[in-house]
Amino acid sequence: MLLNPVISKLAGKRVVLASASPRRQDILSNVGLRFEVVPSWFKETLDKSLFGAPHEYAVETAKQKALEVARRMHVKHLKTPDIVIGADTIVTLEDAILEKPLDKQDAYNMLSRLSGKEHSVFTGVAIVHCRSQDDNKLETDIIDFYEETKVKFANLSEDLLWEYIDSGEPMDKAGGYGIQSLGGMLVESVHGDFLNVVGFPLNHFCKKLVELYYPPPKQAIQRVKHDSIPYVESFENLSDVEKDCSSPSKTLEGKKGLKKFVCSSSSSASSLPYTTALQNGIKESPRQKQLPLKINELLDGFKESKTLFAASKLKVFDKLKDKGALKAMEIAEKINASVHGTERLLDACVALGLLEKTHQVYSNTELADTYLVTDSELSIHAYILHLNDHLWSHFTHLESAVVEGKSHPKNTCEKMSENLHGSEVKERFMRAMHCMLKITARDIATAFDLSKYPSVCDLGGCTGALAHELVQIYPEMRVNVFDLPEVIKNISPFQPAKLSSHVTFTSGNFLEDALPEADLYILSRVLHDLPDAKLNHILKKLSVACCPGRKALLIAEIVLDEDKKEPRALLQALSMSDGKQRSGTEYKKLLGSHGFNSVEIKKTGNLLDAILAIKR
Repeated sequence: MLLNPVISKLAGKRVVLASASPRRQDILSNVGLRFEVVPSWFKETLDKSLFGAPHEYAVETAKQKALEVARRMHVKHLKTPDIVIGADTIVTLEDAILEKPLDKQDAYNMLSRLSGKEHSVFTGVAIVHCRSQDDNKLETDIIDFYEETKVKFANLSEDLLWEYIDSGEPMDKAGGYGIQSLGGMLVESVHGDFLNVVGFPLNHFCKKLVELYYPPPKQAIQRVKHDSIPYVESFENLSDVEKDCSSPSKTLEGKKGLKKFVCSSSSSASSLPYTTALQNGIKESPRQKQLPLKINELLDGFKESKTLFAASKLKVFDKLKDKGALKAMEIAEKINASVHGTERLLDACVALGLLEKTHQVYSNTELADTYLVTDSELSIHAYILHLNDHLWSHFTHLESAVVEGKSHPKNTCEKMSENLHGSEVKERFMRAMHCMLKITARDIATAFDLSKYPSVCDLGGCTGALAHELVQIYPEMRVNVFDLPEVIKNISPFQPAKLSSHVTFTSGNFLEDALPEADLYILSRVLHDLPDAKLNHILKKLSVACCPGRKALLIAEIVLDEDKKEPRALLQALSMSDGKQRSGTEYKKLLGSHGFNSVEIKKTGNLLDAILAIKR
């Protein structure tokens, strides 16, 4: 295939994909390309009005994504890549770029516009070659291109539209659909590269690499036209290529003995064969295929988490914020640790993008100053300690928990609790929940328009982090935080400097006591943890309290995707609590059984998603 002879040229090079898209990773992995994944931090805020055509916007975005990764790896990671690949896919209708939908109604409007019409999918790709000069400056050469594929939608019925929208799939897709999944049922025809619509134009990329590494004489190029894919170039003089491609079965014999290297864009990514490579003249066997990137990531994932946990527990980020920049020896002295061990921990944090290192001096990244130091407004330090001291223990004994179907805290969490006073354990837990809710409170509060609910009762609202966010956004709103007496008496350290009279706290047990009167009730991180009996008990109480049409229930939880393939909530479920994680459909069924027949779900992209349930 077309990429095959280039593989040996890339062997030993640091090839980086500047994208977290699993679809792009699959497409490139399946043709044997070996690469690292370093997602770009480039904010896609380019002014679209400055570009003469939509594809120019996609190409420039791809270029900026790749350059950001190249510069960051060179300066911050001290690992200059050889090649960085950036990509950006956009959907256009009549030259208007369709972004990801904001909500269900926006998804409906977008898909309705596409119904029965042909639209274009553009992917801009940038291939950045990097070199580090003697003065440690980064030098780059950029090759960029774009691919266009025409997609025609069938005439979509209202039922089909809403069925697809309710699946949740449109919400993180440009144009509101994913052709490789359920969105394929909306498509009537595709003219061009199918994989381009999935997210990466493999055919064009393959040809571009061959142009770069094996540029043929101009007179040797023939243009071979195809109906549904771009032309394929064929070369009469392939002596250089044939030296690196020893298997004649990898070529197609053409007329007059002409050999043509073809990369068919009509093949799906999953059906592409594994490509063998030549390294040092030795042909690689398929059985000796390099360990897949995903497996490598999973093998080392726990080390990355524990590196973050250890640095946080030792307050490395606090020491660096106080002093600005320190050497390993100075940090070791401040955290009362060995220089040898400290230096290894610091270098690991640099590799993970948590710290910066310049001339043996370490300093915090902006990310660390924002989220990892203890006194930052958005600090998750306490939540990290909760994960380290509490949840880590559950996962250490996961195999036993799976066998028995319950968590194994006896030799871990309970030992920790025995060594601490009950109040200290409670305070640690409250700190963890407080910083977690501070991070996600605004997204929960703004997921739906809650202005029509003047009085709110946050059941199990802990320190009131969500309550204080709500009254800032809705100044007329009054929020009553209803939680256990031992929680309420310990809330003072968590209150903002400027207290709001619109936030009050009431002691009680929402499972046993009568619920305070309110127009809106909130349950945040409660339902997933309750066994069925308690779950149905509290929902029954809320159903009685909520008058049809006037009162509502807001739930903040991680909502599983319908296919149950997104790992975050599934991994959370492995803590083996008495409850369970649920998908949107499962939440609708559960709430519907208690009379809540109007249920909206909003995926926030933050730590928690939002569900609004109303009785009509």
